[in-house]
Amino acid sequence: QVQLVESGGGLVQPGGSLRLSCAASGSIFSISAMGWYRQAPGKQRELVARITRGGSTNYADSVKGRFTISRDNAKNTVYLQMNSLKPEDTAVYFCNMGVTYLSGSAYYTDYWGQGTQVTVSS
Repeated sequence: QVQLVESGGGLVQPGGSLRLSCAASGSIFSISAMGWYRQAPGKQRELVARITRGGSTNYADSVKGRFTISRDNAKNTVYLQMNSLKPEDTAVYFCNMGVTYLSGSAYYTDYWGQGTQVTVSS
């Protein structure tokens, strides 16, 4: 009933910037927290940044001061602005949303995007 579609990944040189977007579509009633996670080869998926519906944010220590998460509730979209990128930021980035959707009744489910590759290399 709900799909998350990510965009904005790619190859960038160290020190460069990228902006990721993730848009949710479907029979959405509301979305609570939105977040971005990443998974590098051979490593566990880790939280990068999270934003509540009210706009409160938290970040992984490794990205504080470089990444900014934001959301547009009217568009059911979350963004991740990534600046001063480092090779260690290379990973597949996944968006995550807590969605209440309508299917007869209201249901709450955690949804994930399909992932977008971010590669930081010279």
